[in-house]
Amino acid sequence: MKLTIFDIDNWREIGATLAQNKTRTFMTGFGIFWGTAILALLIGGAEGLKHFMSRNFEGFATNASVIFPGKTSLPYAGFDKGRPLDMNIQDVADIRRAIPLIESSSAVNAMMVNAVWKDKKSSVQLSGIEPDYSRIFEPVVYHGRFINSADDLNARKVCVIGLEAARELFGNPAEATGKEVEVNGIYYKVVGVAGQTNEINIGAKMDQSLFIPNPTMRRCYNLGRNVDFFMMTVVPGHTPAEIEPQLRRIIASNHPIDPADTSAFFYFDISEQFKMVDSLFMGISFLALFVGAGTLLSGVIGVGNIMWIIVRERTHEIGIRRALGAKPRDIIIQILSESSVLTVVGGLGGIVLAVLILGAVEFATAQGGNPLSMQLSIGQASGILFTFLILGTAAGIIPAVKAMRIKPIEALNDRN
Repeated sequence: MKLTIFDIDNWREIGATLAQNKTRTFMTGFGIFWGTAILALLIGGAEGLKHFMSRNFEGFATNASVIFPGKTSLPYAGFDKGRPLDMNIQDVADIRRAIPLIESSSAVNAMMVNAVWKDKKSSVQLSGIEPDYSRIFEPVVYHGRFINSADDLNARKVCVIGLEAARELFGNPAEATGKEVEVNGIYYKVVGVAGQTNEINIGAKMDQSLFIPNPTMRRCYNLGRNVDFFMMTVVPGHTPAEIEPQLRRIIASNHPIDPADTSAFFYFDISEQFKMVDSLFMGISFLALFVGAGTLLSGVIGVGNIMWIIVRERTHEIGIRRALGAKPRDIIIQILSESSVLTVVGGLGGIVLAVLILGAVEFATAQGGNPLSMQLSIGQASGILFTFLILGTAAGIIPAVKAMRIKPIEALNDRN
C-alpha cells in the first residue's frame, strides 16, 4: 500500500483523521488561526502607524537645522547676562562663506498680520524667505509657483498664499493667482497657492501663511539687517551636529557674547528628532516581532502536540499499514501532510481575519479625513503563511519519525 502526497486517498485520510480528533484539531487550529491573526495585525498595524507618523514629517529635510537668537546667560565684556540678541544678514553671509558643508539655507523673518482682499480678511503669518526655503521645507504648490531667485534678487512685491488663507479670502483658491492682497497697507501680487501635508509648524502652518521674498520684507517693514532665524541643510553624508561648533564661533565673533554661552543662540538639530522617530519605529517593529514570535511559537507547539497525540492513538493503524507494505516514507508523508493542512487552514483563516480588521480600521479613519494605511501586503501575508507552514510542518517531523519507527508487530499488539 503506497501513499503519496499527490494521492487523493491520502488527503481523504488526512481529513478523516483530523475529523476523528475534533476537539484537539479545533483547539490547535484555533491556536494557529489566532496566532496568525495576531501576527498579521501586529505587522500591518506597525506599518500603518509608521506610515502615519512618517506622514507628519513629509516634505521636511531630514538633515536640517535651525539657529535663532536667545538671551545671554553669561556676562561678557562689561555686559550683564540676560541680554536679548539679534541675528543679522552679516551672520548669515559669514556662515555661508565659512561653512562649505551647508547645502541649502534660508534666512527667515516672520510676523503675524492681517491679509485683506476687498471686504475679506484673514489672519496669517507673514514670512520673508529666500528661494532655498522650498528645498528645506518643501511646499505643496496647488496653483501657480513658489518664491524664486528672481523675486529675491529684485525684492519683488509678490507673495505665495497658504491654501486655507486663500479659501478665506477668495473662496476658490484657484482664483487667488494674479490677485493683489493688502498687508499693513502694502499690496502683494499673488503668484501661487501652497500648503503642506505634514504637521510641522514654524510659527504657523504653510496653509495659514503668506510668503514674500526676504529682502522685500526687511525693506517694507523697516527690519533693517535683522533676521529672525536661519534654516539650513548639510550635504549628504554629514550631520548638522558637525557644523554647530563652527556656527557658534562665527556668530560669537560678530556679537558681544561669551563664546561658551550656549543660550545666546539656540541651535535646533532637526535630524536628531528624525533619529528619535526612527528609533521609535524600530522599537515598534521589535515589539511586533517579539509578540508575534510568541504567538508563532504557541501555534507551532500546538501542532506538535496534536501530532504526538494522533500518532499515539493511531499506533495500531500504523502497524497495520506497515504490515501491508507501507514504507516509512509513506508514514512520514502522511503525518507531515496532516500537520501542513492544519497549519495552512488555520493560517489562511487568521490572515483573512487580520486583513478584514485592518481594512475596517483604515475605512473608519478615512471617514475622518486622516486615514491610517493599515493594509497587509501580499508579500507580508505570504511570508507569514510560509513561515507558519514551515514551522508547523517541522513540528510534525518528530511525531512522524516516531511513527516511522513503530514496528508492525508491536503496533499490532498495541491496545491503547
